[in-house]
Amino acid sequence: MSDGVGQVETKTLLVHDEERPLVLESGARLTHVEVAYETYGTLAPDGGNAVFVCHALSGDAHAAGYHEGARRPGWWDNIIGPGRPLDTDRLFVVCANVLGGCKGTTGPGSIDPSTGRPYGLRFPQLAVRDLVAVHRALLRELGVRRLLAAVGGSLGGMQVLQWSLDHPGELAGAVIVAASGRLSAQNIAFSAVAREAIMRDPDFAGGDYYAASVPEAAEAPARPDRGLALARMIGHITYLSEESMRQKFGRRIQDAVEPRYGFDVDFEVESYLAHQGQSFVERFDANTYLYMTRVMDYFDPFADAAYVQRSVAEAAASPGGATRYLVLSFDSDWRFSTEHAREIADELRGAGAPVTFRELSAPHGHDSFLFPIPEYHRTVAGFLDQLAGGAGARRAAAAGAGAGTGAADAA
Repeated sequence: MSDGVGQVETKTLLVHDEERPLVLESGARLTHVEVAYETYGTLAPDGGNAVFVCHALSGDAHAAGYHEGARRPGWWDNIIGPGRPLDTDRLFVVCANVLGGCKGTTGPGSIDPSTGRPYGLRFPQLAVRDLVAVHRALLRELGVRRLLAAVGGSLGGMQVLQWSLDHPGELAGAVIVAASGRLSAQNIAFSAVAREAIMRDPDFAGGDYYAASVPEAAEAPARPDRGLALARMIGHITYLSEESMRQKFGRRIQDAVEPRYGFDVDFEVESYLAHQGQSFVERFDANTYLYMTRVMDYFDPFADAAYVQRSVAEAAASPGGATRYLVLSFDSDWRFSTEHAREIADELRGAGAPVTFRELSAPHGHDSFLFPIPEYHRTVAGFLDQLAGGAGARRAAAAGAGAGTGAADAA
């Protein structure tokens, strides 16, 4: 494997303001929206090599490479870089922190221009299409008119799916990994318990736990770290498979030969979960966790079958042709099982979209999409290679026919 993209920097752009407000699906308006993002590789002159990475619930814009002084790379470094599936020798890769996020993009912890204090729970409710709207605004600022592909796992895959349906013809390809088109009651239940853990924390303060929320206070208020850590522990259990937990931990005792028969941390798996919870509160915001899990709960793009059929037909009739889909699942993922992925593929095929569906073998559960699994990487790389070849052929044909404007639109 190559050394990756090297040292990178997260940048920020203002993409919505008073003159160009963001109108959300709920009807609410945001008049100041900043987006944190990173780019890797070089945008081709015709713009036809751009790939957008949509991150999952706890991700952010730092998908690859190293920040100055950091020891760990971005969260998807194994798939982005020279010679990797998202090959930055050929592709221009963009990743942005989602709207409602807590790593540089406007969210509940941002200052509300109307009050001068953080939004907290006064931040408007969001839908997946609102996240996509901000991604598209960022791309406009970067000069990207059409994507070779959008790629995402879990919540990221939901964004890719919504993007392809809401904006037919903007994506040559859509890579949807370990995602769901409609959360099950069990999935909603897990998220509901996690949210309760946060909101019942005595330090939650109705979402107003930011220092700027009470500027007159002598010291910064406590944050709901206990609730957020517990929410992360609950969620993390669902991201792993039983087999991966057995291999990692079994019933091994932590730092002792014999059980201590008390209620402190005793088993290795308990210590692991405690570590996951504590490390999470150091980098994430409790309110963002509430908003993003609720975004996932309400996601249901196939509820209107006629809308889906129209979207697929419009994409097929666009200058760039139909959006091609790659839908992937992992056999050990029980949070968003293969049944979820198969439903996405079946719905899209039923509407007439070209879909490739594969279930891949991996022991890591839902988190498998984050691992460098050879067959997984080969599948994604092969799909992107096919897209790049097809897009190049379409542009050449359009140019040869004298369709200069159409070729630019398809790029």
